[in-house]
Amino acid sequence: MILNTTLIPLSLYIHLPWCIRKCPYCDFNSHEIPEEIPEKAYIDRLIEDLTQELPLVPRRVIQTIFFGGGTPSLFSGEAIHQLLDKIQMLIPFSPSVEITLEANPGTVEAKRFRDFRAAGINRLSIGVQSFDDQQLKRLGRIHDSRQAMKAIEVAHTVGFNSFNIDLMYATPHQTVAMALDDIEKGIQLSPHHLSWYQFTLEPNTVFYKNPPVLPTENIMEEIETHGKALLNSYGFQQYEISAYAKPHYSCCHNINYWEFGDYLGIGAGAHGKITLDETQTIIRTRKVKQPKDYLDPTKQMLAEQKTLTESELIFEFMLNALRLKKTTPFSLFETRTGLSKQLLLEKLNLANEKGLLTYDDLSFCPTPLGWQFLNDLTGIFL
Repeated sequence: MILNTTLIPLSLYIHLPWCIRKCPYCDFNSHEIPEEIPEKAYIDRLIEDLTQELPLVPRRVIQTIFFGGGTPSLFSGEAIHQLLDKIQMLIPFSPSVEITLEANPGTVEAKRFRDFRAAGINRLSIGVQSFDDQQLKRLGRIHDSRQAMKAIEVAHTVGFNSFNIDLMYATPHQTVAMALDDIEKGIQLSPHHLSWYQFTLEPNTVFYKNPPVLPTENIMEEIETHGKALLNSYGFQQYEISAYAKPHYSCCHNINYWEFGDYLGIGAGAHGKITLDETQTIIRTRKVKQPKDYLDPTKQMLAEQKTLTESELIFEFMLNALRLKKTTPFSLFETRTGLSKQLLLEKLNLANEKGLLTYDDLSFCPTPLGWQFLNDLTGIFL
């Protein structure tokens, strides 16, 4: 199978690493804000970073852009505008490019959202997590429910026709009624997309060292069952393990990840995955993690670049594809990895025997049991 990059969408991930305060559950590469964010210096390094990456993607077009963090909404609209203008001078954007920026309600004001819209951002992802003030305090969030609702109101007012609300469930001390109330309140604010995902204890976090009291497994299962039914009753279609959208509002950037598309990653700690035409290989890149190292002009921004092995390609493709609530064609596996579907058959048979997955000559799909035990299913492909 010959890899053909014209068949593989290309995205751009931009990491803006600063937060006002790091949340006790967060394991992302985020750092408490200095007295003043070095916007200009960081943008200059981002452009230098991208310039160094461009030889990897000749004649390619950017389909989606995602500003993640950290808290990207701490940057000014002017800085985001300048950055996007400079990027577009280096690599063309698709006419229908999706450009998402993560925003936290505690960093929102109407002018800032208006400036983001003017800069070219056409999709927001608002990190609400809960509409319960007590829960927000437990989670270490800097905003309250009133600010969350105001942020979403502002998003509507300034013309964002597409935005996501992030909500957590199974958070410390949460009951079924509390979880469903969060969904109800979120839906009443008319979002187009909801990311509804389970709270987990991640290594190297404050909560991992000092675990809070979490709901029992029975309560978590009840939350999931009733929560999914509630979302469905309001017309939100689940298309990924933790993503729900109204028709035509799925996140194109994340779908590209899950379908094993290509993406450049720039910024402190950013990761990338690129298919190389010349060598017929797929590489992963990783940038230095600490902002001070990334900003240092005497240091390299690239921390690692490695070629994925056959076994790594199989596992990483399946790890992503099995998150999607749809059948995955074998043709996608072959065009995105350059490998034959025959390499999957032994493990597909094992997953099928365990009742975790079904497949035929053309495609495969997790069963409801497979989705319930997704870690067990993906582990088969290690």
